Amino acid sequence: MAHSFDFPLAPGPQPDRLPIGRDKPWLAPLAGYSDLPFRNLCREYGAACCVTEMVSAKGLAYNGTNTWRVLATVPEDTPLVVQLFGAEAPFLADAVRTLREAGYSFFDLNMGCSVPKVSRQGAGSAMFRDLENAAACAKAMIEAAEPGHMSFKLRLGLNEENKPWLDFALRLEDMGAGLITLHPRTARQGFGGEARWEELARAKEKLSIPVLASGDLFTAEDGVRCLDATGVDGVMYARGALTNPAIFAEHTALVNGRNLPARSKADLKAMISRHVALISALGDEENAVFRLRSIVPRYVRTLPGIRKLRQELCHCTSLARLDALLEEFLGGEEDVAEVLTDARGNALYSGNTSPEQAWAGEKA
Repeated sequence: MAHSFDFPLAPGPQPDRLPIGRDKPWLAPLAGYSDLPFRNLCREYGAACCVTEMVSAKGLAYNGTNTWRVLATVPEDTPLVVQLFGAEAPFLADAVRTLREAGYSFFDLNMGCSVPKVSRQGAGSAMFRDLENAAACAKAMIEAAEPGHMSFKLRLGLNEENKPWLDFALRLEDMGAGLITLHPRTARQGFGGEARWEELARAKEKLSIPVLASGDLFTAEDGVRCLDATGVDGVMYARGALTNPAIFAEHTALVNGRNLPARSKADLKAMISRHVALISALGDEENAVFRLRSIVPRYVRTLPGIRKLRQELCHCTSLARLDALLEEFLGGEEDVAEVLTDARGNALYSGNTSPEQAWAGEKA
């Protein structure tokens, strides 16, 4: 299918099977974040597979430019899974067929998102309100995809009184689903409380298809601990990747019995510079500068002087000025592990700095 859009849309050849294993960490679908430049950055740090941001099945049906923009890709962006959302079987099945014609191969249905703009459409975790319709949607998509190329991302259910995830996952397996990802929280929990990893162990025990874990994987240590505790086939990093794209390299190192290297300011500068280059290559300088205003603080949010850096970034209008700011704040080789924190605010690696002291860097 031909499109005359001003962004790349050239899926590369996809493998027959997706890479799944302890040493093959995935990047999760992250609305507003897991765009093409960020996916490529994560791949360079070792992400074995990436999932797109959520794509509206209806948006594809109406050929919306913004919907297709989410699908921007290049041949190197592989293997790639397209995550769809919606609650109407005909639209979802048509979306799979349309995307297959455009060169995409692997698909996932989001049945876990609990944000209002998705749940109001009966999509995401709201699909648990009508399991028969959810099953009809799943069946239509599985039939529209190649065998084993359709996966599903689930939560436990709507709330503590409605947790039908296991029976439904078994139903999906019987229909021909190739993969299940479970975020072991209810929709009502959102991202609060703790993910119930014991439910991941149940999923692995009961299902014969691969199970990926999502939820509370803020560091590579979390990911490996989850694998060991639950026996799942692999992990999918979300919030952990947002603050540290190097989490994929760290995961692979830990799985293979290697120690995590200390990170320096030079490492952080190199990561940010590479992200800048990827955004620039796929857009323009103005877009890169605007995007990095919010991205840079996420990567270095607990280093001393972060408030001043944020203020300077607000007035930054060129890549040259951005590079100068990075050199000012991140020049040098000193280790920064003791003041970097994960997405929960816990200090990364070993060091003498407590989480409270680390957070003081952002408040200063």
